[in-house]
Amino acid sequence: MRPGAANVAQLAEFDEVIDARTPAEYADDHIPGAINCPVLDDEQRAEIGTLYKQVSPFVARKRGAALVARNIADHLLERFQDRPRNWRPLIYCWRGGQRSGAFVTIFRQVGWDACQLEGGYKGWRRHVMDELVRLSPIPDYRIVCGATGSGKTRLLSALAAEGAQVLDLEALAAHKGSLLGDLPGDPQPSQRMFDSRLFSALSALDPARPVYAEAESRRIGRVELPTALLERLRASPCLALEASREARVDYLLEDYAYFLADPAPLLEKLAVLKEVRGSEAIAHWCGLAAAGAWRELVQDLLDKHYDPLYHRSQDQNFANFPNAPRYAAADLSLETLRRIAGEILARNNA
Repeated sequence: MRPGAANVAQLAEFDEVIDARTPAEYADDHIPGAINCPVLDDEQRAEIGTLYKQVSPFVARKRGAALVARNIADHLLERFQDRPRNWRPLIYCWRGGQRSGAFVTIFRQVGWDACQLEGGYKGWRRHVMDELVRLSPIPDYRIVCGATGSGKTRLLSALAAEGAQVLDLEALAAHKGSLLGDLPGDPQPSQRMFDSRLFSALSALDPARPVYAEAESRRIGRVELPTALLERLRASPCLALEASREARVDYLLEDYAYFLADPAPLLEKLAVLKEVRGSEAIAHWCGLAAAGAWRELVQDLLDKHYDPLYHRSQDQNFANFPNAPRYAAADLSLETLRRIAGEILARNNA
């Protein structure tokens, strides 16, 4: 390996990881813990690209060098003046090319043992995808099944509180996993960012202990589970949380309370079901929402849409669901879910 270069296996050896790409590239995905110090911001990178194509590569490089030098100087003055002599940063850009190379050159001239990540972000991305294939089948998963509104996510939290290992895929995806699952004020990550989050979560698991995860479709909102993980989850032992219908309605009214304050997004999403459920059903549901008949709306959605989908999905996709132990819940209070979590752990540890 050339002097001043490092690979992804050496990430832990560095004091800080610096992403030299644009803010937009960084927002799409980045190495966990990396800070963004762009050598060109989004507008500057677009400007240089235009010069390169429409004027000449020389003019583009001349303008780009000036901007890169100025931006690195600003970062050096504003963010790194307090770093000690023995500080070791790792710097990367898209491919491990000129953007991170310029940073490394200047930092090494200062006297820091700065290194450039070989392959840049693209190398990191390849590493993540390879590791997802390798890590996904390793854990001993236990799949929490249950109809919509059964409190599966709350049960995962209760299991975690009791010391169990949990892989909360919906938390990683920032989505509740259904048509209405968008989280207000919390946009979903890009697919790349979700993959990086999932890689970090899988890397932290102890393969000697069971891992509890929720039954999911391939897609959670706009992101997809890796095939290796999906296949492993679907072949794993299941347990079924069976909440009463009233408990499920109460839970959903609480969990989706933001629709009550502003039903417009709900109506927009229900319209997507027109081809599946027909115009008459959509008009009925929209009428219930307009009248504020929320409990009746939730009950009807469960009976006519979500429950039929659930039963088809579990039977078709989770091979061990028919033999899953059942845990009844008359309500979905924290106390009840903690009790059920204790029963699950006692059964699995027996």
